Amino acid sequence: MNLNKVILIGRVASIPEMRTTPSGQNVTSFRMATNRNWVDKSGQKQEQTEFHGIVLWGKLAEIASRFLTSGSLTMIEGRLQTRSWQDNAGTTRYRTEIIGERLQLGPKSAKQSQPSANKETPEAATPNPSPTLTEEIPIIEDEEEIDIKDIPF
Repeated sequence: MNLNKVILIGRVASIPEMRTTPSGQNVTSFRMATNRNWVDKSGQKQEQTEFHGIVLWGKLAEIASRFLTSGSLTMIEGRLQTRSWQDNAGTTRYRTEIIGERLQLGPKSAKQSQPSANKETPEAATPNPSPTLTEEIPIIEDEEEIDIKDIPF
């Protein structure tokens, strides 16, 4: 039996960019950061951040481009896929990405959860304080950007 399954819970590290293929299919891509924390042999806390390329198609692409922003907490479930292409110099390039098959949005930030003014209940007048996102995720840019013309779809 074979299984190609990825589940990531992390923060969006770049603004999701939605495009449309020549056939009319929506596709959104963005970077996602996940952290790993541990204590080393000397008792020092360590942290390592990994960045992942995420690609979503169809309705998921539309939802992601509409609701995800840089720093948003989200869960992506999908599969790994490696694609290759020839750059302008004739060199074969490879990129491994996560093709999302399921998306779960994280909690809304304080800016997104403002109560609407037309609610008449007393609870709506004093909204529950929600934690704001104070953790900053550094955005790491690839040294060589991929030209959209080089993508084979």
